[in-house]
Amino acid sequence: MLTDISITSYHSRVCVRRHKIYKEQLNLTSPDTPLQLRLEASWVQFHLGINRHGLYPRSSPVVSQLLHDMRHFPTISADYSQDEKALLGACDCTQIVKPSGVHLKLVLRFSDFGKAMFKPMRQQRDEETPEDFFYFIDFQRHNAEIAAFHLDRILDFRRVPPTAGRLINVTKEILEVTKNEILQSVFFVSPASNVCFFAKCPYMCKTEYAVCGNPHLLEGSLSAFLPSLNLAPRLSVPNPWIRSYTLAGKEEWEVNPLYCDTVRRIYPYSSSSRLLNVIDMAIFDFLIGNMDRHHYEMFTKFGDDGFFIHLDNARGFGRHSHDEISTLSPLSQCCRIKKKTLLHLQLLAQPDYRLSDTMRESLLEDPLAPVLTEPHLLALDRRLQIILQTVAGCIEAHGEQSVVADGPAEQSALDSGQANLTS
Repeated sequence: MLTDISITSYHSRVCVRRHKIYKEQLNLTSPDTPLQLRLEASWVQFHLGINRHGLYPRSSPVVSQLLHDMRHFPTISADYSQDEKALLGACDCTQIVKPSGVHLKLVLRFSDFGKAMFKPMRQQRDEETPEDFFYFIDFQRHNAEIAAFHLDRILDFRRVPPTAGRLINVTKEILEVTKNEILQSVFFVSPASNVCFFAKCPYMCKTEYAVCGNPHLLEGSLSAFLPSLNLAPRLSVPNPWIRSYTLAGKEEWEVNPLYCDTVRRIYPYSSSSRLLNVIDMAIFDFLIGNMDRHHYEMFTKFGDDGFFIHLDNARGFGRHSHDEISTLSPLSQCCRIKKKTLLHLQLLAQPDYRLSDTMRESLLEDPLAPVLTEPHLLALDRRLQIILQTVAGCIEAHGEQSVVADGPAEQSALDSGQANLTS
């Protein structure tokens, strides 16, 4: 009987042998090209443009350029993300909720030194998440990341980092440029002569969990990196309406309809716009069908009233045929909404600005279009009506003045100076 050490050694030898054979088959080379950092690079300008109102100004030419660069610039390195490196390949197979490192994602660096998180295609556009899947074991979908960015921009939240779709050559743009030997070792050629790779956790180090090119090209999403934590510290805060990550447990908000009264009395939800931002986030997650929002992040510089950063949206757009009403609990229990958010939602419910039509047009900009199937687009209209009906019910019960929150007038999106993250 093999011991744990011998099993690990066996996996290592198999992976190394696969990679050696693969390199011999394709005669891989990795030419070195001298590169220089340019301060006018789009990712640098994106970082400089972050202000207290959002990750980027409205109609930002920098974001358009950044999306273009992520779609076209050559990669110069590929590596695992920090959470995957922290696992060191040692994953606990008994965990119900698997750690982040088991999900196949890579950090790609481009020729302008910008970085993006790459999530490969795991599901076809027309596949729905099975009804029996828990939200915490669902696939991470690359097209959901792309669509979430476009929806966030349409809603004028500007809280999702710019995200673009791209066909990646997994051989030339990942394998040939990575210096990580573990990443190199999980590449192989499938029986169909396609180039594949898989996540490094031992129970995922199997060819059946791999993603494959066709034979080299693979769809994926690229989400722009935010400034490093050293330059722009961020808080990671548990969502007050976090779900139970167990097979049968329930959180207090799921059984107590007065739960919001408790949250209102707790700092910082008692004295800032933080609670309204939680409700914005719930509306966003309800629209995309995301049930996996366990934390939110904020830049510390902007204080308690700073905007939320909506990261990791890949578990959205899984089931167009189901509307998870519980995701709207912050709205239905607190009966509060920003006036700006409500006006924007009401506009997107008008025939001339219908949300599905606006999304369809916006997503045509992406090279992987169509990003969403038609049923997913139509589900947005249906869910928008549910949100507006929920608000109408709150107004009927409590009055418009109590429900609709008039925030301070926002400064121009072109504001700079002290409002900027880097000033």
